Amino acid sequence: MRAAQVKAFGGPEVLATVELPDPVPGPGEVLIEVAHADTIFVETQVRTGLFRAHFPVEPPYVPGGGVAGTVTAVGAGVDAGWVGRRVTSFVAGSYAERVTAPVTAPTPVPDGLDLRTAAALVHDGVTAAGLLEHTAVGAGDRVLILGASGGMGTLLIQLARARGARVVAAARGARKSALVRELGADAVVDVSAPDWVERARQALGRPEPTRAAEAGAEATTGTTPEAVAGTEPVAEAAADVVLDGVGGELGLSAFPLTADGGRFSAHGAPSGGFAAVSAAEAERRGVTLFGIGDVQFGEAEARRLTAHVLAEATAGRLRPVIGARFPLTEAAAAHAAIEGRDLIGKVVLDV
Repeated sequence: MRAAQVKAFGGPEVLATVELPDPVPGPGEVLIEVAHADTIFVETQVRTGLFRAHFPVEPPYVPGGGVAGTVTAVGAGVDAGWVGRRVTSFVAGSYAERVTAPVTAPTPVPDGLDLRTAAALVHDGVTAAGLLEHTAVGAGDRVLILGASGGMGTLLIQLARARGARVVAAARGARKSALVRELGADAVVDVSAPDWVERARQALGRPEPTRAAEAGAEATTGTTPEAVAGTEPVAEAAADVVLDGVGGELGLSAFPLTADGGRFSAHGAPSGGFAAVSAAEAERRGVTLFGIGDVQFGEAEARRLTAHVLAEATAGRLRPVIGARFPLTEAAAAHAAIEGRDLIGKVVLDV
C-alpha cells in the first residue's frame, strides 16, 4: 500500500510517498480502507521535531491520527458484521491507504453523511465538543474564541452558539473574519489590528440589542445592530470563557479578557507554544485554567463525542469548513499549506 512517511525531522519536504506492506488485522482489530485522512496543525510541528516529550516518534514514521473509510476485514474474535461499515477512527499512522484499529475505536458514520465531512470531524469535532463540555459553556456565557477560522475554531463557533453562548470570534484578516461571521459569531475581532484586545473587550461588553431597537435603526438610518447596543445595560467587558487555540503571546494577551471567576483554556500552540498564563494570577482572580491535557479522551468518551458531532453534521446543524484537499501523494504540499496560515478551515487528505 502507499503511505506518506516522514523520513527525517524537518520541513514539509521530508514527507515522501512510500510503499509499505499491507496491514493485517490481528485479534480484536478491524482493517479500514481509508477514504480520507484528517490533518491537524500539531502534526506539522511534530514533523519538525517539536513536542517530542508528548509525541515520542522517531523517523521514519507515518504521521496522522484519524481516518474515515470502510471496514474491509476483521481479525479473530470480531463480529463479521463490521465488514462494509463506513466508520471514522482515531488511529496512529493515518496517512496511508489502509490502517488497522482495535474494534473498540471506530465510530459508524450515519447514512447521509459523506466520508470527507466525517474525516474533518475526527479530531477537531471531538476536541471542540469535549472542550465545551469541560469548560461548561452554557446559555448566556460570553465566549472568546482565538483561532476562530481554523478547523476547530469554526466548529467551536457553531457548537458554542448551539449552547446559547454569545460568541466573539478572533481571526486574522478580512477573509477569515468574514468566514467566522458567516458561521454565526455575534462579533468578530481582527487580531492583526494593533488594538485588537481593546476591540475584543468592547465586543465582550456589548449586549445584544433589542429586536425593536435593531429593526428601528436599520429602518431609519441603516445603522448596524452594534451601533444601537446601548439600548440595554452594558455588562462587564470580559469573557466568561476564553478558548485559546493559538497560544504564545496572542493567547497570553487574551488572558486579561477573562472575567474573574471565568474559565481559560490554553489548548492550542500553532504559534510554537501554549499561552504561558500565570497559575498564581489565575488563582488570585478565581479563573479556572484548562490545557491540552483536558482534551485527551479515552476510547469510550471519544466515541461518544464522535457520535454526537457526526449526528449534528448529519442533521445539518454543524458544518466543518474544509479549506483545501490534497491527494495522499501530496502530503508534503498539504503540510506546506497548513504552515502557510493562508487557508481557512482545515486540510483533508484524499486517499
